[in-house]
Amino acid sequence: MTDERRIIAGHAGTVLVGQLAVMAFGVTDTIVAGRYAEDALAALSVGSAIFISVFVSLMGMLQALLPIWAELHGGQKTSEVGASLRQSLYLCGAAIVAGMALLLMPSQLLQWTGVPEAMRGSVEQYLAVLAFALPPALLFRLFSTLNQSLGKPRLVTWLQIGALAVKLPLSIWLTFGGAGVPALGLEGCAWATLTVNWAMLGCAIWVSRRQAFYAPYRLWQRIEAPDWPQIGRFARLGVPAGLAVLVEVTSFTLMALFIARLGTASAAAHQIASNLTAVAYMFPLSLGIATSARVSYWLGAGDPAAARRVCRKGFEMTVLCALAWAGAMVLFRWRLAGLYSDRPAVVALAATLLLATAGYHIADAVQTLCVFVLRCYRVTFVPLLLYCTLLWGVGLGGSYLLAYRGLGPWTAMQSPLAFWLMSALALAATALLFVALLWRTVHRSQPTDGCASSAGSAA
Repeated sequence: MTDERRIIAGHAGTVLVGQLAVMAFGVTDTIVAGRYAEDALAALSVGSAIFISVFVSLMGMLQALLPIWAELHGGQKTSEVGASLRQSLYLCGAAIVAGMALLLMPSQLLQWTGVPEAMRGSVEQYLAVLAFALPPALLFRLFSTLNQSLGKPRLVTWLQIGALAVKLPLSIWLTFGGAGVPALGLEGCAWATLTVNWAMLGCAIWVSRRQAFYAPYRLWQRIEAPDWPQIGRFARLGVPAGLAVLVEVTSFTLMALFIARLGTASAAAHQIASNLTAVAYMFPLSLGIATSARVSYWLGAGDPAAARRVCRKGFEMTVLCALAWAGAMVLFRWRLAGLYSDRPAVVALAATLLLATAGYHIADAVQTLCVFVLRCYRVTFVPLLLYCTLLWGVGLGGSYLLAYRGLGPWTAMQSPLAFWLMSALALAATALLFVALLWRTVHRSQPTDGCASSAGSAA
């Protein structure tokens, strides 16, 4: 089991570096927009929240396929991986069409949530560019998920690091202009993202065709006609997982949209807090990916006892990491806020929000690890119900009441802090219930049979 801890740590560390490189896209845009203009940072808060909601939800649907390929890998069914991947392209294509439609038509959502009229034009222009950055992003995520399921995430990480090296100067150049290019403002950040996303996909295609490692998996055979039973299995696993991510992320997105009506200072401070929270989330996300890959590997190999031991080690590592990150957010909150803005009002409010985000992060880390491992046992519907009830009902609904109307003995706070406090409370309840569900699931599991596994499907 010491070896398993080392495998999880190595896998998670490699994934983490790549995820942080991708997250640095958002950090770069936040800092660049904040230095360009406060209005640009406020518009980015809204625009990025919408894009992230769409992208991460669809990404969650594709990421949920990891256990299928990891089980095939554990069961030594190498030749079946390529055929399974090609069938997943049909699901990915549907996701691309739906995602682009949402990003190209955000006006009703902006109007419904009360985003100020002056901000809407910038947000819509930003999202229109990002709509065409979505297809390569989702296809690259499919390639990334395949590599993670096979325990080989290093190549993906190198591609993500290389993309960051292009993204950083490109965002600065297109936003502020220079060398004959006019200043594009916030839209320049979007064009930089579009460029690097297509470049990453191109590199992934070239590598997967050239590297000998991929040859046994037969990835590049002619795509077969849709295998509807197999696509149905993908959908039963991926769609509830994607909807669960949608609920989690939209509770985050709507928080940003509702906060926008409090003014640019509140929106900017919230963007800082949410950006740092998203960076911190990369640690439990990486551990969740690594742990679920090993759990599924052992389930595919027919050893559920080893899968349970891996789950326990992954949980311990996740909790320790979350406590360390939460402590850092509290201790260095003023310095962290100051990295994003030089406006005293924004920095002061963001530093206050980081006190609440520390608790939010601990709960987020625990529930993330749980939900990834539960997917290995095909438990996706119950987490979706809990997300809907707690994150939308208690978290978002309670946040809105506490911020604008008052909740019980507490008067309306008129502050983004209300949203972070209630969301942290809802996420803590979610984490506790997920821990109980995971405990029950892993202790009643039976050996699975590759991608046909249905353990836990009743949940």
